[in-house]
Amino acid sequence: MDDVIRTEALRKRFGETRALDGVSIGVRRGTVLGVLGPNGAGKTTAVRVLATLLKPDSGRAEVCGYDVVRDAVRVRAKIGLTGQYASVDEELSGTQNLVMIARLLDLGRAEAKARARELLERFRLTEAGPRAVKTYSGGMRRRLDLAASLINRPEVIYLDEPTTGLDPRARNEVWETVRDVVADGATVLLTTQYLEEADALADRIAVFDHGRVIAEGTSGELKGRVGRQTLAVRAAEPFRAEQLAAIVAEVTGARPDVRAATGMVTAPVSDPGVVSVLVRRLDEASLAPAELAVRMPSLDEVFLTLTGHVAEGPAAEPVREGSLA
Repeated sequence: MDDVIRTEALRKRFGETRALDGVSIGVRRGTVLGVLGPNGAGKTTAVRVLATLLKPDSGRAEVCGYDVVRDAVRVRAKIGLTGQYASVDEELSGTQNLVMIARLLDLGRAEAKARARELLERFRLTEAGPRAVKTYSGGMRRRLDLAASLINRPEVIYLDEPTTGLDPRARNEVWETVRDVVADGATVLLTTQYLEEADALADRIAVFDHGRVIAEGTSGELKGRVGRQTLAVRAAEPFRAEQLAAIVAEVTGARPDVRAATGMVTAPVSDPGVVSVLVRRLDEASLAPAELAVRMPSLDEVFLTLTGHVAEGPAAEPVREGSLA
């Protein structure tokens, strides 16, 4: 399977800041690469380079076989881009926005109207089409923004933190839309600070920090790098949580975390075989668990292990030359 997006040793500086410091990634056709990282990690700068909005200082990037610097016009014909915030005109209706963008992309009047109707139906916005966008909810605006990026039927779509500021319901709507787009054959590069978003949507994940790719792999592979799993057991009788914690500590050899309010006790384990030992010890103590599981580490734990700090709340990178703003 060919890489539709490929970069080799991309570098970009803004003054003393190394926004990209030797970034090399590849994205296979029909897949989603999640680019995960904190504020200032270089995610948006990478998107700007791949979208031909910013020239790298050195290195090389290709999209659909075209160099993003030498063949910028051809690259633009292959891509769609949705930035961190909806870029549609709030005073125009949904239909008017899509027709306007289609006309700017050289579609004829009749073809532009037909494409707008098609996309409004696909994104469940037909009824809202005649209304001004300022009356739309946040999730509806993001869906319209995604629809606008698909007018030219791009092979590659860049989604730069597409669910920033959305509530959980609207975020889930956007996720479903992204899945539909990929099912139709598009290749997606998704930047995000939402760890669960990368886990839910990405086939592979590249973790950025300080302008570098510090890890890459599937969600499962990255979780495996933490090197441990978590035992989670909850007492049927919450008041026995401390007794449960003492047994878990004895079996695992680790200091467990206890949530007295729920009776949940968690501890790191390297051998899932401890479960059978724990079950025997609980039976001997006549302590019935309401819940017992061994789970892989979360992406939050992976991120902390790889970067040395927790993921930060979503925020835009500084606006630079050739930015999306």
